[in-house]
Amino acid sequence: MKRRDVMALIAGAAAWPMVVRAQQGRRVPKVGVLWHAADADGEWPYYGCLLEGFEELGIHRYPDEKPEKFQSMAAELVALAPDVLVGVGGAAPYVKKATSTIPMVFMYVADPIGAKLVESIRRPGGNATGLTNFGLELVGKRLEYLKEIVPQLAKVAMIVNPTNPISNFYVEQSNAAGPKLGLICKPYNVATLDGLEPAFDAMVGDRMEAVIFNAESLFYVGKKRIAELALARKLPCCGYVKEVLDAGALISYGADQRLIARRTAGRAADPFPALHQTHHRKGARAHHSPHTARPRGRSDRVGLPCCGA
Repeated sequence: MKRRDVMALIAGAAAWPMVVRAQQGRRVPKVGVLWHAADADGEWPYYGCLLEGFEELGIHRYPDEKPEKFQSMAAELVALAPDVLVGVGGAAPYVKKATSTIPMVFMYVADPIGAKLVESIRRPGGNATGLTNFGLELVGKRLEYLKEIVPQLAKVAMIVNPTNPISNFYVEQSNAAGPKLGLICKPYNVATLDGLEPAFDAMVGDRMEAVIFNAESLFYVGKKRIAELALARKLPCCGYVKEVLDAGALISYGADQRLIARRTAGRAADPFPALHQTHHRKGARAHHSPHTARPRGRSDRVGLPCCGA
């Protein structure tokens, strides 16, 4: 699989039980969902998209991004004996650990292999399948678009969560892509939302000229605060989903998160769907700083076949 397959549909294992399909004629299937955020409102509209797909069939738990709650809530869901489990973001590995028999679908997982959800993309094995918004090459694309909007740009800050192993890959990619664009990239560790303001103060002290952040549930929750801090310090800001634009960021480029949520619901309802396609989006808005240029016209929606269908 090429890494440009931003939202890759992981093939269902051959041993996946046909639980939902077999029961469609007898009763409504029960779906357990372990979301990673504090509540449904915290990640609207993505949660709404998932509900649309399930048509209100799910049993839901919200561990509020706290790993100590992930394990206990995953066990609660397994004890309820649902037909299918859904694990979202950082909660997904805990669902996988809680059961090896109940079929599981994951979403918003950056590295399903590294998280030990699947053995490989083409042959996942076990009881898990799902969708990933992982695309390391998008780090370089975000830098490219920032450079296009701000041609004189030379120094870019990257907010990373040091508790998330995928952050190491983001840093590696920025270090590889930055010099090709004439950019110096520097990571700033933010493990909690309280760490955002000190990080931005450090960026100003280091004379950074823009800031980017990549797929990370913590930063999605803090997207409005990130945008406010960037605007206050006149730092053009690039995120990874459309919703960061609404929060005030200059530009976003990444997977269509709403589409991932809808397809996850469909995947849970039918473990062997037809071939899907992937999409990613680019968006931009006026920025309340000296930099108000817009990116040149480019394709912002690309269809690609998913792997292992």
